[in-house]
Amino acid sequence: MASNKESDPVRYLDRESGQVIEEAIYGERWLRWTYGSPLGRLTNALLLRRAFFSVLFGAWMNSRASAGRIPAFIESFGIDMRQFEAPASGKWRSFNEFFARALRPGARPVCEGADAIALPADGRHSAWAGGTDLSCLCVKGRPFTVAELLADAELAQRFAGGALVVSRLCPTDYHRFHFPADGVPGAAWRIRGHLDSVSPIALAAGVRSLCANKRELTLLETPHCGCVALVEVGAACVGRIEQSYKPGKAVHMGDEKGRFLFGGSTVITLFEPGRVTLAEDLTAATAKGMETYAKMGTLLGQSKGPQRA
Repeated sequence: MASNKESDPVRYLDRESGQVIEEAIYGERWLRWTYGSPLGRLTNALLLRRAFFSVLFGAWMNSRASAGRIPAFIESFGIDMRQFEAPASGKWRSFNEFFARALRPGARPVCEGADAIALPADGRHSAWAGGTDLSCLCVKGRPFTVAELLADAELAQRFAGGALVVSRLCPTDYHRFHFPADGVPGAAWRIRGHLDSVSPIALAAGVRSLCANKRELTLLETPHCGCVALVEVGAACVGRIEQSYKPGKAVHMGDEKGRFLFGGSTVITLFEPGRVTLAEDLTAATAKGMETYAKMGTLLGQSKGPQRA
C-alpha cells in the first residue's frame, strides 16, 4: 500500500511490469529531516520553502560548476540516457540543462485513437473518475479542494463532479510536460504560493503543497472533451516553471507545453463532468491508495465525444 506516514517507504505500481516498486528518493534523508523533525520543520518554514531560497538554488543549478554532479546522478538512479537528446555542444553546461533535457524523437510514442487522451508527463499518477465528488480530495491523506487548487471558486464549479489526475514527478524523471489532448490553449496565469516539497514524505507530514505552492494554470479548449484545466505545481528548489507553447495556437496531443527546472514537481489535469472516462488501471490503483508509474503519452483515458446541445 502507499505511504501514509512520513517514515514509511514510498511505493508505487509500475504500469508496464505490474510490479510494486519502492521509490528511490533523491535527498531522502534531507526530506525526512525537514518534514519529520521540529528543527527541520522550523528551518523549512523560515528558509527552505521561501521563493528566494529556490531562486538561489536555481542559480547554482544553472552554473557551470553544477555540471559536475551529473555523472553521479545518472549512475545513482540508473537513468537511461539513450532516451534523450545529447546537448548540441556534446556536454551539458549545467545541471539544469541536463535536468530539463529533451527526449529523442520516438522515445515516447503517443497513444492513438480519436477519443484517446494522453498522460501529460512521466510520473506517478493518481486518478479520480468522473462523477466523483471533487469538493475535497485526499492525496496521501492530505485534503485539498479544487477551489483551493485553482484559486478561483467560480472556475472550480465548472469542474465539479468531473475527473482529475495528479501526475507527480520525481527529480530523477523526465521533466518536460505535454498537452493531453488536441485543442487551443489560453495563456497560463500564475498563482502565488510557497515552494514545499511535493514528495509523499512531505504530504504525509501534513504539508498541503498541491494547493499552497506556486503554480501555473492553463485552460485548454478541446473539440472532444470540453475545457481541460492544466495546472503545473512548483516545488522545493524548482527555480522556474517555463511554458514553451504559444497561447491561442492550436496544439496536438503530445505536443510539448513546457518544462520544470530542478526539483520534484506535479502536473494536475482536470476535466469537466461527463466528458472523459479515465483508464481503469489508474483509478483502481488510486482507490487502493497506490500511485501508478506511467510514461508521458500513454493512455490517461478516453473522451466521450462532443456534448450534444
